[in-house]
Amino acid sequence: MKPFSSLNRIFSNIPIHAALILLCLLWIVPTLGLFVTSFRPREDVRTSGWWTVFQPRQVVGETEYDTYCASCHGADGKEISAADLSSPELLVDYPRSNRLLTALRKDIDGKPHLSDPALPSNPNKALDTLSKILDYMRSLSSGGTAKERFTLRNYADALVGYKGTQDYLTDCQQGVASALAKFQCNSSDLLNPEGMGRALLNTIMVAVPATILPILLAAFAAYAFTWMDFKGRQLLFIILVGLQIVPLQMTLVPIARLYAQLGMQSTFYGIWLFHTAFGLPYAIFLMSNFLRGLPRELFESAYIDGANHWISFWNMALPLALPAIAALGIFQFLWLWNDFLVAKIFLTTQPVLTVQITNLIDPRGGNWHILTGAAFLSFIIPMLVFFAFQRYFVRGLTAGAVKG
Repeated sequence: MKPFSSLNRIFSNIPIHAALILLCLLWIVPTLGLFVTSFRPREDVRTSGWWTVFQPRQVVGETEYDTYCASCHGADGKEISAADLSSPELLVDYPRSNRLLTALRKDIDGKPHLSDPALPSNPNKALDTLSKILDYMRSLSSGGTAKERFTLRNYADALVGYKGTQDYLTDCQQGVASALAKFQCNSSDLLNPEGMGRALLNTIMVAVPATILPILLAAFAAYAFTWMDFKGRQLLFIILVGLQIVPLQMTLVPIARLYAQLGMQSTFYGIWLFHTAFGLPYAIFLMSNFLRGLPRELFESAYIDGANHWISFWNMALPLALPAIAALGIFQFLWLWNDFLVAKIFLTTQPVLTVQITNLIDPRGGNWHILTGAAFLSFIIPMLVFFAFQRYFVRGLTAGAVKG
């Protein structure tokens, strides 16, 4: 019977294992794709999927360029000096294929710009052809960067918030003045308000104080609810538990109007107070439940020996509650780091990472190469925090559980 029981146990676990494998794949595959894409050159991101990274590379648009442009402008695009197709300055004027189509429809010396052969009569096919020609022109003007299979230029663009026709490092080297109007091409660009570097500092400025404040206040309140007797203690604790179900979204408009009247809109201390207020109910609940699980005799013996509540709190309650404090700190930090709605409303002039990512997206769906680098810059710190302190998550989830 043992072989049959072993087989039965193995087959009964197959659905569980299959579900776990499926969940892992659903999380790992998109993350892997985002990670690989963040290191791919801009033109590769625009023209092919991340899964083609190890396939033989193809030069996109070379056939179309040879068909329509090479006879006049040359194979390298430099044949006509007044219209050098490899010039970054020229590409600045044609970020989209529809703008290039408008220019090509204009006659030159009374003759059509493109006549032998002419562009496809179908507008969609014509725009698709010109889009490939633009991709090839960008590869001509990239100074060899398009030949790279992997690059860190996407991260450089994301850090400084660069949205030029090529990339920040290349345009700085070539001195494309029209595309570098907001940049100095030195380390000061890392603090550009439109970049992820400045947004990273803003996020740290929000997350660290707004994590410390509710933990500190919750520790005091939890000790009072647990070890101090005062009138209305149970009623206040019930109200505290009830406050956890109040939707945060209901308070955004009235508090935003209050902040505007008090001059606290778009200030760090305003968002600190908001996050502290909404983080306190859960923080106090978790901390008090953990402190209730500590031996009562330990504190009673301390009181008998002459210790007051202040000494008991600092020398006994806080050291023993470190697992709960660590778990609470991780929960609060990750929530604040990934917050979008509150930061979007209360910190409009100093965007955090989650808000800045949306600012990097082109209204027409472009800048994917910047978006991939920015996405990894935004969640690399939360990932490090999670994997470094993941054991505290289990302790935080079971804090205050009934012991059997």
